[in-house]
This record gives sequence, C-alpha cells and structure tokens, in this order.
Amino acid sequence: MKKLIVIISSIVLTLIFSGCQNIVPTPPKRTIDPNMPLVRDIKILTDMTEVAFEWRPIYTDNISGYRIYRSDPLKKDGKLHLIATIDDRYVSHYVDTKLIPGTVYYYRMATFTKGNRESEPSNVVEAKTMPLLASVPFIKAISGLPHRIKLIWRPHPNPRVAAYIIQRNDLTNLKWNNIATIDGRLNAEYIDKGLQDNKSYRYRVKVKTYDDIISTPSDIVEGNTKPLPPIVAGVKASRNLPKRIVISWQKSPSKDVVYYNVYRAVTPYLFYTYLAKTADNKFVDMIGKDGVARYYKVTAVDNEGLESLKQENPVMGTTLAKLASPVLTNVTMDGNFVKITWKKGDNRAIKYTVVKTYNENFSRKKIKYINIYGNTYIDKDITPGKSYAYSVIAVDKYGIESKPTEEINIDVPKQENAE
Repeated sequence: MKKLIVIISSIVLTLIFSGCQNIVPTPPKRTIDPNMPLVRDIKILTDMTEVAFEWRPIYTDNISGYRIYRSDPLKKDGKLHLIATIDDRYVSHYVDTKLIPGTVYYYRMATFTKGNRESEPSNVVEAKTMPLLASVPFIKAISGLPHRIKLIWRPHPNPRVAAYIIQRNDLTNLKWNNIATIDGRLNAEYIDKGLQDNKSYRYRVKVKTYDDIISTPSDIVEGNTKPLPPIVAGVKASRNLPKRIVISWQKSPSKDVVYYNVYRAVTPYLFYTYLAKTADNKFVDMIGKDGVARYYKVTAVDNEGLESLKQENPVMGTTLAKLASPVLTNVTMDGNFVKITWKKGDNRAIKYTVVKTYNENFSRKKIKYINIYGNTYIDKDITPGKSYAYSVIAVDKYGIESKPTEEINIDVPKQENAE
C-alpha cells in the first residue's frame, strides 16, 4: 500500500513540475534506429520556472517529429523521462514550463517516425533554472500611529514585477498571513489599519511577477501602534460646595493630550455616561440640588483622538447638604408682641428666617421675616384675637436653608374694653 502511495505521489509531483506542452506518456514500446538523424546544436535559455530550447530542424521525409526527455529532481533516480512529443518536424523551439527555480535539469532529444522508431538520443544538455526572484531591497515600518502601522519600501527594479504581497505576523506564533496585495511595481506604500493599540506587529513583503511567480520574502521589520494616553491621575471631587461639584485632576504628562472627557454616574456600579469635554484640568458640575452624590471618572484624549482608559475606581462628590433644623424652644406673649426663641441646630447656620402663618379672609397667609441674626425674634405685627403659628429656618453663608422647625401655635387674646 505504501509503495502504491509513493508511486501515485511521484506521478502527481511530476505532472506539477514538468512542462505541460504536448506531454504524453512514455510509448509502450519503441525501436532505436541508428540510421535515423540525430538532433544536434541544441541551445537553451533559462528563466526561473522555464527552460527554452532551440535546435536545428530536420526536414527529411522519414522524420515525424521530436521527443524531449528530462530528468526529474524529485525522483532522483538518474533517469530521463519523456515530457513532450512534438508532432511536426518543422518545429525548432520548445519551452518547458512550471519548473522549480534554482534547480538543475538534464535534457536529451530524439527524432521519431510514425512507426514508433526513434533515433539514438542526442547529447545530454544541462540547464539550471534561475533562482527565485529576491524581494524588495528595502522595507521600513513606521510606528507610533493610531490603530495603524505604515509600511514603505523601495520599488523593485525588475520590470517583471506586477504586485507586492504584504504579510503580517503578530508575534504570538510563527504563522505569516497575507493581508494585502498592492498592484503596480512603482507602488511603495501600505498602511495596515484597524490594529490594536500599543501592540507590536512584524511584516515582510513578497513580490509577484506578471506570470505569477512569487519571490522570496523580504527582510522582516517590526512596528508598534501608538499607545493610549496614560490613565488620568489624582482625580478629586468636592463635597462642600452648594448645588455644584467641582472635579479636578492632575494634568496628563503626555504632551499629545489636548482635552479631557468627564463621565458621571449616580451610583458607582452603573454605566458612566459622557458629561463634558474640557481642555482644563477641572470641571464644575452644576447639580442645582442640595445633598446630592455623584460618581466621576476622567479620561485623556490625544491629538489623534486616542482616549485613555478610565480609572478602575470612581471618585465620589457631593453637593452641600441642607442644614440641620434649629430647635424651636418657645413662643410666648409678652405684652403686645410675640417672642420666639430657638437653639442653633447646625454650626453652618449664620442667620435665620422666621415663618408666621395665620388665617385671614378665609385663606391661609404666610409671612417670612428674613436675615435674623441671633436666637430671638420679637413679632409686634399681631392682632388681638388671632391665632398664629411660628416656625424657624436656618440659613448658611451660601443661602442653603434647613427644613423648617415644627410649628408652635399661639393665640393672641382679645383686648378687654376699658370701663
């Protein structure tokens, strides 16, 4: 079985690497006729995959044509095998194709007749195919570009070159992948796009001729894509400002960074949405509410549009919370006025507002007495026989108010008629 496989493989390889013009199997039986004319003055011209023959044709009537025999470098048996039969005695040229570059072949020829008589073989002619075409003599990879690497090379000097085959290897294995074919010998540039950031790649180039011969590979060059800007450091968020949060951070050490993106979330675990773009290293988030917490991450963006990674952990900022309410201690009548007293409930309080409510004309009225400094207020604007309710609100230096205290009600007695 193994012997059969070897025989079949040899036949296939012979068909691949032998010339295909007029290929015929070896005649089952031929008779050597020493009186038949010999083929003489065989001249050859070689190329990478072809050998061209020229000989002196023989025009005598008893010649039907020529047979060409060739050694097979894959068999290494020392024999010359029939590769072509030329059924025309007037032909004087033949080209053996699909040969192996840089390989020695041996040939001989013979004349033959229709009766399958064949002349003695000609002298053996040695022919060596030209070596495989070398690739481009110069290639360079330009690094530091965003998501891409640029390749340049010197155009191949051989006018037979039709295209360049670009191959890439990502350093993780030995496999080379064809990534592009650039048509035109004078084209000398390729940009490999869509690559990973801050990653190294290796490249080489092969050239392809118009007859589809592929050269040896060029020298290997390595290129790196541009890294992302470094993660922004020193991110802070304020917790003591009214109705706003100020986010600040250290300026990027990268000179290519042109602005920063600020991202925000309402909890540390939710998706962070884009909030703002700024060239400064701080940003004011106008919340407009008291006691609100937000979470922030900041990225740097360079002049190529590359954006740094976000911080692993966010920074939390809060707006200033409402003040704690004061403690309303007493509301009393003192002659013709009402005296309201309270205790401080929050050290941030610098002033107070007293709120008075009462009924008038079937509706509820409210009056605020503002900018009260101290812990007492005297209300002289009262009417005998009315009922009033009082509460107190603390106010800090930013104007942030506490919730009002619980109301304390007081009835103003009616005045008695003088006798």
